[in-house]
Amino acid sequence: MSSNKLQIEEVIDCALAEDLGKGDVTTEALIPGDRQGTGFIVAKKEGILAGIKVAKQVFHRVGPELKVEILLEDGARVKPGSKVAKVSGSIASILKAERVALNFLQHLSGIASETNRYVERVEGLPVRIMDTRKTTPGLRSLEKYAVKAGGGENHRMNLGDGILIKDNHLAALRSQGLNIKEIVAKARQNAPLSLRATPTLSLRGAKRRSNLQARQTQVEVEVGTVSEALEAVEAGADIVMLDNMNLEDMRKAVKSIHGRALIEASGGITLDNVRAVAETGVDFISIGALTHSVRALDISLELEAQ
Repeated sequence: MSSNKLQIEEVIDCALAEDLGKGDVTTEALIPGDRQGTGFIVAKKEGILAGIKVAKQVFHRVGPELKVEILLEDGARVKPGSKVAKVSGSIASILKAERVALNFLQHLSGIASETNRYVERVEGLPVRIMDTRKTTPGLRSLEKYAVKAGGGENHRMNLGDGILIKDNHLAALRSQGLNIKEIVAKARQNAPLSLRATPTLSLRGAKRRSNLQARQTQVEVEVGTVSEALEAVEAGADIVMLDNMNLEDMRKAVKSIHGRALIEASGGITLDNVRAVAETGVDFISIGALTHSVRALDISLELEAQ
């Protein structure tokens, strides 16, 4: 997992403190500490697995002596009855870790599964499904990891990852008399040295981008109309984000831009319309729903006492 190890440990510790801060009075009242058993983590629905190593870490944080055997790796497709991991050792420790481990696993697998549904809908088209910053506070790195497990890709991890000039940036600066060309130039001129490198967004093998030269600092501009899209390209934007634009206008924007910039579609994207959006010729489709309103994948732990 590419996510920062220390950050993940902090998230796990926070979740355990939330659930175990006052102990597990039920387990402590009923289950002797030396009672041994084995539990299997089992999928109840079809989907894509994500977060199994996080779940393993949860069990080890509660009971370092527990043996956790991963049976399926992240990215695997599961179906009802699929055993994804085996946990052996103290039943008390297994029960104390169960809910937090499953919370992470269900949530992350839900994100991976939803992402994969979008990826499958656009199969065969030269477009990439991407996430946004619409994530659960404190869980961004894990949620974006789950998107990748489902076959998607990550947009900016945080506000320091790239320049994206949004509508409110434009509104604030236009009120001072700046036009979009001046705004793009200002952003590129004042960008930190850490961003003056190879662009973070590209489309491997994209014919439309083959004749474009990578600038020192990549600048993306959000637009809402075809005329704004053309204005952004003429201002030197590397990426144009078509925000909440209808299909007809998307097609017009793609045709008008004609390979002078990469194009991202965002806003109002659903499973029902994502393929139609991809067929307009955009390079990226970013979808906040991958993380902000996803349904957890049903996964449970089945205990076998000894």
